[in-house]
Amino acid sequence: MTSDLSPSRGAAPHAAPLGAVARVEEAQLLEAALLSGAHVLLEGPPGTGKSTLLRQVAHNREIPFVLVEGNAELTPARLIGHFDPALVLERGYAAEIFEDGPLLEAMRTGGLLYVEELNRIPEETLNVLLAAMSEKEIAVPRLGRVVAASGFGLVAAMNPFDAVGTARVSSALYDRTCRISMGYQSAAAERDIVTLHSPDIDDAWRAKVVALVRASREHDALEWGSSVRGAIDIARIAVELAQLRGVAVDDWHVGLAAAEVSLSGRIRLHDSTGRSPEDVVREMYERIFGPEPTDDSADDADSAGSPGEP
Repeated sequence: MTSDLSPSRGAAPHAAPLGAVARVEEAQLLEAALLSGAHVLLEGPPGTGKSTLLRQVAHNREIPFVLVEGNAELTPARLIGHFDPALVLERGYAAEIFEDGPLLEAMRTGGLLYVEELNRIPEETLNVLLAAMSEKEIAVPRLGRVVAASGFGLVAAMNPFDAVGTARVSSALYDRTCRISMGYQSAAAERDIVTLHSPDIDDAWRAKVVALVRASREHDALEWGSSVRGAIDIARIAVELAQLRGVAVDDWHVGLAAAEVSLSGRIRLHDSTGRSPEDVVREMYERIFGPEPTDDSADDADSAGSPGEP
């Protein structure tokens, strides 16, 4: 995402594999909707591959892709564009000195405008989007009428479960879009995603990491759990931490430390829980990886691994 509201320009590059695994049906639905001229709303929790899916479709179709982050600072002027004040004083409101915003760039090039976090943008900005979606054109003061080139489409994404700093999306927008729900992928697909990012770790240990992250989505103390990004970070951090400590990647304490630092900020506890995120992470970790090993159990494991010794 772009923190300064500047769009990503040009044709979409190859996207990272996060979320692209096992999304064939969603990709087909998205491409069919865009080819039909429809606008699309992707709904789902973070880390389910919404932006990756769109980048993949845009790349396959070789069409321009313009990304804008939705937040309270996305005003109509930032979305549409503006006249350069210095040049206005010199040349007046000439069309050639107008600096296109992401909406006009997508409209003029027949590209895809991708608005992340749609439910965080101000109502007046949403109204501009609604007009462009309905008429495929907008009227810009002192610039005139801008008609979208063939191929223009809007794809918006949002997390419907996040109520902090968001606004309710109007029925007018739902009436102008086709909705694709993006749920979490299967355990097998998430293991494949983590494998792409950490291919050299033990499969069994990786499967437990994925199981830990998936368990966070069903824990009674949590309002919501982690996406597969949490599993990716656990695996990556564990590799580096194990090297720093001079132990194996599947060391119990390495895994716990990696899990706590990777998940404690991604999970959200219910207000009435009365527990810390680290406490909940450790509980889940012990349930999947077993209790903390004692010195005796470590000695037993060493003996079991050396049957030829007396």
